[in-house]
Amino acid sequence: MKTLTVLASLMIAAIFSSCGGEDKPKTETGAQEAPQSMVKDAETYDPKRGEGKYTAESLALSDKLDEAQAKVGEDASNVKCTSCHKMTEEKLVGPGWKDVTKRRTGEWIMNFITNPDPMIDKDPEAQAMLELCLVRMPNQSLTDDDARAILEYMRKIDGVK
Repeated sequence: MKTLTVLASLMIAAIFSSCGGEDKPKTETGAQEAPQSMVKDAETYDPKRGEGKYTAESLALSDKLDEAQAKVGEDASNVKCTSCHKMTEEKLVGPGWKDVTKRRTGEWIMNFITNPDPMIDKDPEAQAMLELCLVRMPNQSLTDDDARAILEYMRKIDGVK
């Protein structure tokens, strides 16, 4: 009786295993859709500006450094930023800040530090940084003044006088 039960179980298992795979949809190998951008409004998205309220006109960056504002930015960055960012090229958790104002526009930096989640979702450069760093930059809830001061501190690090 035990042998008959084992044989019946094996036959049922063989029947179920031989029936699998018939319902899988076949993939079309003919016409393929053109790859689409992950950015929903790619036609109007400006990668030099990013996603957010800041524009070059609203920032109106001067060629000269505002030392007092840079000091406020240094103090704010010591509280909010330096646990993840070094002031050198070296990556800590996030990328190093050296030359960041030479690689990115002021409005891109301001939009990123005040609006990181939509920027990471939309901006190809922010997505590339995420792939490199493997950690999404959290929203630090910076005030507009603190964000602008941190940008001024970044400009100081990059040699603006």
